[in-house]
Amino acid sequence: MTDLRFTCTGVRPEPFGAGPTLLFGLRIEEADHQPVHAVALRCQIRIEPAGRAYDPDEVGMLGDLFGEPDRWSSTLKPLQFAHASITVPRFTGATEVDLPVPCTYDTEVASASYFRALSRGEIPLLLLFSGTVFTGRDGFRAEPVPWHKETAYRMPVDVWRNMIEQYFPNSGWLRVRLDVLDALRRYRSSRALPSWERVFEELLASTEAKGVE
Repeated sequence: MTDLRFTCTGVRPEPFGAGPTLLFGLRIEEADHQPVHAVALRCQIRIEPAGRAYDPDEVGMLGDLFGEPDRWSSTLKPLQFAHASITVPRFTGATEVDLPVPCTYDTEVASASYFRALSRGEIPLLLLFSGTVFTGRDGFRAEPVPWHKETAYRMPVDVWRNMIEQYFPNSGWLRVRLDVLDALRRYRSSRALPSWERVFEELLASTEAKGVE
């Protein structure tokens, strides 16, 4: 069976994407130097939150995902980041390709909420591979990419932050139920508030005035 070995060589934002996209550099090596005609490659990317330490400010932002810090020994479980796929063209020996991974800034999505909470350092990721490899010296055959093929990578937090700033400068997204949104619209309209920022600022100020934290 064809023995493919995978290494993540780096990650960078896609500068011209229609939406936030990260490009993961992959080096793929065929250990026996068999000719590879193509690979229909699938990749699951998982966040391994137990693989790093957290500053006090970061701990305070992660309670919605992992609960109180004294429970983190049991709640700091892997988070799903993304699924991506690519067709790798013909190569012999080794090749390098970019794997595009679309991202979201929806803070209701666990991965985006996790990334947003981090201020510095690196994000421990695990890339798990599957798919089909088409190979053969004298002919053409299809083989599965074994499920145990994986590679770890520590993505700098600044890479994700720079990507989001590129697409959504100094802004964020908050998803709410339609009835809540309608109520907020009525609140904004009744007070002729010029922006959603003013709506939230006024509501927060009224909460602070009542002594509610």
